[in-house]
Amino acid sequence: MKKTICLAALVMSVLASSSVFASDNVLAPSLTVPQKLLPYGAVSRDGYFKGIRLAGKVKVVSNFADIKVQVVNSFPDLKVKRVDNFPDKIGEWKFVDNFPDFTIQYVNSFPDIKIQFDNNFPGVP
Repeated sequence: MKKTICLAALVMSVLASSSVFASDNVLAPSLTVPQKLLPYGAVSRDGYFKGIRLAGKVKVVSNFADIKVQVVNSFPDLKVKRVDNFPDKIGEWKFVDNFPDFTIQYVNSFPDIKIQFDNNFPGVP
């Protein structure tokens, strides 16, 4: 009789604990809207990084930049073309000293984005 009561108590405790854990580990499909996934790189497909449109006038600074950039030869997040006129497409940057649209800092490690200078096909690869 004691074995039956102990077994019943054990089964009840297992069932009670599994219902508590089931609320954390939901196996059923959710009806919530899935979050938007980022593409393979840090730059979105439409050319934005954290709300900054990656086109326009750019100033290179040594501290407190909007974006930390590493120049690479392969697998960039953005291909950049240097222009002298007003840049209007994603990846076209005009380097200025005054009134920039955003600032960058060149780094060798832990960049926000990786860029490659390319005069033929600027933009998100």
